Amino acid sequence: MEDQSVGGDLFFILMGAILVFAMHGGFAFLEVGTVRHKNQVNALVKILVDFAISTTAYFLIGYTLAYGVGFFQSAETLVNGADYGPQGLLLVKFFFLATFAAAVPAIISGGIAERMKFLPQCLATALLVAFLYPLFEAFAWGGAYGGQDWLTGTFGAPFHDFAGSIVVHAVGGWVALAAVLRLGPRLGRFERGGTGFPPSSIPWLALGSWLLCVGWFGFNVMSAQALDGASGLVAVNSLMAMVGGILAAVVIGRADPGYVHNGALAGLVAVCAGSDIMHPAGSFVVGAIAGLVFVKGFEICQTRLKIDDVLGVWPLHGLCGLWGGLAAGIFGLEALGGLGGVSFLSQLAGSAVGIAWAFAGGLVVYSVIGAVIGLRLTPDEERRGADLSIHKIGANPEAEIIG
Repeated sequence: MEDQSVGGDLFFILMGAILVFAMHGGFAFLEVGTVRHKNQVNALVKILVDFAISTTAYFLIGYTLAYGVGFFQSAETLVNGADYGPQGLLLVKFFFLATFAAAVPAIISGGIAERMKFLPQCLATALLVAFLYPLFEAFAWGGAYGGQDWLTGTFGAPFHDFAGSIVVHAVGGWVALAAVLRLGPRLGRFERGGTGFPPSSIPWLALGSWLLCVGWFGFNVMSAQALDGASGLVAVNSLMAMVGGILAAVVIGRADPGYVHNGALAGLVAVCAGSDIMHPAGSFVVGAIAGLVFVKGFEICQTRLKIDDVLGVWPLHGLCGLWGGLAAGIFGLEALGGLGGVSFLSQLAGSAVGIAWAFAGGLVVYSVIGAVIGLRLTPDEERRGADLSIHKIGANPEAEIIG
């Protein structure tokens, strides 16, 4: 029976890893549909290469920093060693968590689109996933540094982030903000009356959103990392937050398709932290508020603050992720229909540490790389587009002249 239990856990986590891996296709097509046609190939290549670099960096350094276990052992030890679990269970957990780690550069990619050099972003990805991301992961999920014990002793409960509203999404969003500020706006972005550049393809954008929405149920439900920990509450909370985000974006965004499809993602970002402890009605409210936060945050970011965040990843992941971390400490309370075991002050403290670490670390990483090898394409390369300038081929090669 024990072998069957381990096999069930292994298969359960593997399916989660595959679903979250598929989400990276969603990141790719969301960016493809949003950027201009001359930058679509670059969007596709970045997401795939970033995933490969992230997995390598996480395997070599990041996972060990987060959880204290490395992989430079014999295959026999990896499959049956005391630290790795029977049947290589820890290996499939690594695969699952590596897809989470790789989501951070995938998030950043959407903010820095259309003007970032390829090599600097590859270097940034390696540094972020090897060091910056796992060090906060170690605090939130690995029990490192004594931070969770201090929060429990001080506020009565640890920082709770079941599936990564802060650990993954807010970290990615706030690093992206630092990168976007360091890069500056695209050429001509704020010289067109503030209207911006229209999406190149609404169908591709919509496909990206759908892929992300489907994969998100693996992201959230499989975060239990054990078959007997799977919860219908997590699944339904994810569903209700998603539809809450959609409906809020429809109304507040006046049925704009970009807002609608990102509204679904806003709700899902926000529900990650408390999806295991909130009531479905509370999750709907959390998702609806996230839809509002995204739409208004994107408008303020683009029109008032003049921050050229191409896909709106700071409002979507940074702000909605922050809201999700705080919301777990509100709607997770028993008084509001939740399961309890959470403290708003712990959520506030943990969330603040996460976004401060991400923003400061992002500024350091992108500033150092910028000082050493530069970050931006030249003006001529940017006008030509990243596809031809970097990859020497466009999205429709037969119809384009390749110089």
